[in-house]
This record gives sequence, structure tokens and C-alpha cells, in this order.
Amino acid sequence: MAAAHWSLTAGIDGGSWKDTTTATRRISRGAATLGFGSGSGSGSQCSKHFQSTNNGVAAAASTLTHSSVSLAPSSVKRHTISVFVGDESGIINRIAGVFARRGYNIESLAVGLNKDKALFTIVVSGTNKVLQQVVEQLNKLVHVLKVEDLSKEPQVERELILVKLGASPSTLPEIMWLVDIFRGKIVDTSDQALTVEVTGDPGKIAAVLRNLSKFGIKELARTGKIALRREKIGETAPFWNYSAASYPDLEKKVHAFSSVENVNQSLHDTSTSSTGDVYPVEPNNEFAFQKVLDPHWGVVYDEDSSGNQSHTLCMLVNDSPGVLNIVSGVISRRGYNIQSLAVGPAEMEGFSRITTVVPGTDDTINKLVNQFRKLVDIHEVKDITHSPFSERELMLIKVAADPDARRDVLDIARIFRAKPVDVSDHTITLELTGDFEKMLALQKLLETYGICEVARTGRVALVRESGVNSKYLRGYSLPF
Repeated sequence: MAAAHWSLTAGIDGGSWKDTTTATRRISRGAATLGFGSGSGSGSQCSKHFQSTNNGVAAAASTLTHSSVSLAPSSVKRHTISVFVGDESGIINRIAGVFARRGYNIESLAVGLNKDKALFTIVVSGTNKVLQQVVEQLNKLVHVLKVEDLSKEPQVERELILVKLGASPSTLPEIMWLVDIFRGKIVDTSDQALTVEVTGDPGKIAAVLRNLSKFGIKELARTGKIALRREKIGETAPFWNYSAASYPDLEKKVHAFSSVENVNQSLHDTSTSSTGDVYPVEPNNEFAFQKVLDPHWGVVYDEDSSGNQSHTLCMLVNDSPGVLNIVSGVISRRGYNIQSLAVGPAEMEGFSRITTVVPGTDDTINKLVNQFRKLVDIHEVKDITHSPFSERELMLIKVAADPDARRDVLDIARIFRAKPVDVSDHTITLELTGDFEKMLALQKLLETYGICEVARTGRVALVRESGVNSKYLRGYSLPF
């Protein structure tokens, strides 16, 4: 019975449920040892003792089975946590450490930066009670501005994947047909391989991978999920005050929404501050931030005069608790800055792929790569900076727009092939995929309308099988 209780407890705390059949077998073996190992009594007594013990084992196994069925669905759930932080050196390592110290495995993590603030989107499984404790611990960290669990809120959630498939002339038509059905894009092609980009919610991504797996997935890079709360209607909406500051005529339309139910203000409430650079939050000027995520990284693709350059590293690691904390710790302890970070499941079960961008010279990055190779949980590390590679990012951006300005915003979005995914009477949310310069150009054009909220992933990249280096096809970088 003690063994059964231990298995059940481990299943709850660790987020994974033990096989009840295995537990029953272990209990049976323990009971058999108890019955025959005492060395006293006759064979009939031992037989009776073993029979009674077996009855207890059956009862314990039955209790364990019913407990597992009743507790598993209601206790452990997948949570989407949004962490809004000020840009500070080592903040990624500290946030990952909060989950690692409590034995939680981060299923995916996406972080993007605008100006001096960053928004983490973390997906993790756990009970409501313990996740509430984790949120309280995150709120205690310095420079953490807001933390909220979006799992129970209406939200726009998106994920981006790059899939490298084995392709032959016989299978190519079917692959292209599936890519068209799922509204994907071909980003690289060769005689034996095809790289596909697909964006969508987690259900769509799972369907894409299930249909493409029969062709043989060579490599898979995922950004992890990003999410923004769907904007409510009327003056009770979180960004109503911010939008009204950009469009004063919205204040005259408050009476038109008198039928809207009063709801509690969310953590994104901006009633105390109607101004902001990108995010309408209260200014936090008492701290001098040491930049760790540079919003203009990647604009200069070549080396500068000191030899520094943004290096893209791809790592295949074990999908276990604490691995992300170990990787970010290696980077922060050696004084490197993380410009971009994306974590998601890899093409093989039990593995995750981390794509990170770290600035430095070739020599210093080689030393960092050698340090990674010494870690047990890291199976592969590649610096693909000097190889032709496909790169993509994903962004969700919520813009303040009244009905008169909505058409102009949609016209700009159409030029950049951005898709509207949510709309309210005073905001519109757009989804955009592309490289860094495309993201930056759209944001600069939309800043004049008022950007309420931005969620960005880091860069995901796969080496081009075609060998075409798109860096030389870009032309000139945008002037700043």
C-alpha cells in the first residue's frame, strides 16, 4: 500500500501518471516476498497469508486505478502564462529557475522585445494551486511588471513551425496539396528535401505534423506558443483608455455600450497611465536596465569593426525539467546576452529544440559552443550563422484603431501580408510572420496609430538544403 501511495503522489507532483499495471506488479512482488520470506510457519499458513495479502493488493490496485482516473483530468492542466518584464541581464535564467526549482518542465517558451520591455509566453502543465504559487514567486522577482495566467481567458494563440521534409518527385504533389490546405508556405526546396512554414493554433500545428510525418520529418523548429487576450467591447475593455487617448472621439461613444456587462479590470488595465512608448504601462525609471534583448538586433548581418556579430545557435536537448535553466545559466554566467530565444518540441519524442541568438565574435562563440557540448542533457549544438539558413519569426500586435482608422490599418497589414485575427470597437489584432526587418518595418508604421500590446517569438531557423544564401538577396538594411 505504501508503494501504491508513493506512485500516486509522484504522478500528481511530477505531472506524469505512473502505469497502474506496473504498480500492481511491484506490489505483488513485494507481497510475495513478505509472504514467503519470513521463514516461519507451515506451507498452508504461508499460502493463506499470501492469499490474504493478494486480496489487499487487489484492493490497493483498484483504489489506485480509480484515484488516477478521478484525479488526473481535474488536477493537472496545461497553463499559458504571460510574464511582462523589464529588459535586464539574466532575467531569462531567473524566470526559468523558478520553474526548474519546483520540478516543472517548460513545454515551450517564446520571448520577444520592444524598446526596453519583453513579454514571455510560457506553456507549462501543473495543478491550479501550485501554478498559483509559481505566479506569486514570479511577481517577487525584480523588474517583473505583470504576471497572469491566460488559460481561462479568451485569447488569440499562435505558433510557428519550420518543417524540413524528405521529398521525392512522387511525393511532391501530395506535399504541395497538404501545404495548400493548411495555408503553409514553401521557404526552401531541393532535390531531396522541402522546408515548409506553417502558423496556427496548437490544434492546427498538431494536425499538420500528423499529416506530414508520413513523408519523414528530418528537422523541426518551433517557436513555442504566443498569446494575447482577446479585447473586450466597450469602456470596460483593458485598452479602452489607451485607445481613447489616441482617438478622443471614442470617449463620446461610451453610451453606445451601456448594455455591456461590467467586468473586472484585468492586469493589463491602463487607467493609471494613458501614455507609453510601445506598451501602455507605468514607466519604471528608478532602475537602470542593462540591455539583454536588443530590439534592433539582426539589422546588421555582417560583422562590425570589433568582429561582433549575431550568432544563431540550434540545440537539441532532453525534454526534462531544468534543461532551459541550465542552458540560460551557461550563457549568463559567462556574460553573454541573449538576443532571442525560442523553445519547442523537436522532431523526436522526448527531445526539444532551442534556437537562440547570441552576439559575439567567432572565437568567443566557439568557446560557448564547446561549453554546451560538455552538458549531459544537450545532444547537439550547431552554430549555423555562416551557413545558408531559413529564418522566421512570429508576432501578434494589437493596435488602437477606431472604425475610421481601421481601414488604413488593414491596408498597411495587407502590404505586409499580415492577417487580422481579432477586432473590437477600438482595437485590431494582427498576425505577422517573416524575418526581423519585416517585423520592425510594420511596427514603425503602426506606432503612429498606437500599439497597445505586442507578443513576439524569437527566431527559429533551419539550414537550407538548397545552399542558397538569402542574405545576399536582401539588398540594403533599413536605415535608422
